Amino acid sequence: MKKVGILGGTFNPPHIGHLIMANEAYDALQLDEVRFMPNAIAPHKQLIDDASMENRLRMVEIAIEPYEHFKMETIELEMGGISYTYQTMVELCKREPDVQFYFIIGGDMIDSLHSWHNIDELVQLVQFVGLKRPGTQSTTTYNITMVEAPQLNLSSTLIRNRLKNGGTLRFLLPDGVHDYIREEGLYGAG
Repeated sequence: MKKVGILGGTFNPPHIGHLIMANEAYDALQLDEVRFMPNAIAPHKQLIDDASMENRLRMVEIAIEPYEHFKMETIELEMGGISYTYQTMVELCKREPDVQFYFIIGGDMIDSLHSWHNIDELVQLVQFVGLKRPGTQSTTTYNITMVEAPQLNLSSTLIRNRLKNGGTLRFLLPDGVHDYIREEGLYGAG
């Protein structure tokens, strides 16, 4: 069976923490590929200053382009509406019955896994892969494969705040993503 990692999120914007998480899971579990899956509308967060779906998709494309083992998964954008992982993974498993999916999450998502929509059914469809994150417990009663990885206290919120306040983003964003944000004037950047 093909082994495919899925890293979902708003990617608002995508940053090096996302790339590191994906690569650590890819290497530790010897995955065939990792797919970055932007949400259409995340059930747990919606911001006034969100980049458009098109902008987020383009930023992920830019971020992963240099890495042949990273791919884009657009199923949630195609489905539209609020993105519930359970519904998405049911559809992906139907489309690709020969694939074992590994759903990659950080410590904050591990801590809230019990509250996910249809979580008891979801854990039957995918193998969850967790990476610790600073400031989280990174614990759950659900079966999850933990991957040791460097822990960065980095978030898209921090990136957006730095953009608004003119702070440095060197080494926090892939250069192409930073350039795109500036060119498009996203998040108050100019």
